[in-house]
Amino acid sequence: MLAAIPKAAASALDVGCGEGLLTRELRRRVRHVVGIDRHEPSLAVARSQPQTDVTYVLGDFMNHPFEPETFDLVSSVASLHHMDVGPALERMSSLLRPGGRLAVVGLARHRASDLPYGLAGHVVDRYLKLARTEWEDSAPRVWPPPMTYRETRRVAGSVLPGATYRRHVLWRYSLVWAKPARAGARRAYS
Repeated sequence: MLAAIPKAAASALDVGCGEGLLTRELRRRVRHVVGIDRHEPSLAVARSQPQTDVTYVLGDFMNHPFEPETFDLVSSVASLHHMDVGPALERMSSLLRPGGRLAVVGLARHRASDLPYGLAGHVVDRYLKLARTEWEDSAPRVWPPPMTYRETRRVAGSVLPGATYRRHVLWRYSLVWAKPARAGARRAYS
């Protein structure tokens, strides 16, 4: 996720920021960071952390009055499956400046043909529980995710042409997309 940050990024939005773990990490690399979430208890935890120069917003990013093309980076971890994926990706892309990046780590439901990934996920999940390395948060859960990997990839491909989509263990995938720079504009990011 952090590797997706454009080098000259000055602003970032963390959609579904929860307790602000990624939001605070983004702030170490980006000057102005906004975290938005609909879950008040999670935001209360985020606001109680020592990093005070992050802006936390209680609300739904789909209708919060952010100006279009405001952010150099829009990120989302484990929250896209709580939304209507197509419109949420469209909204995220509309909030990016030309040349900005969208980075998502999402959760998807597996099908019978995804059995090897599902088994790997169960093995890793069991190991983490036995090793007690799991991190618990106060965020609400949606399980199983409503869309499969294939469905999520298809929607992402139609909304974000050229996006890089990768599957990972623990029922996760990553999606990275760079918004095209305007014609004739100098590319500010690498």
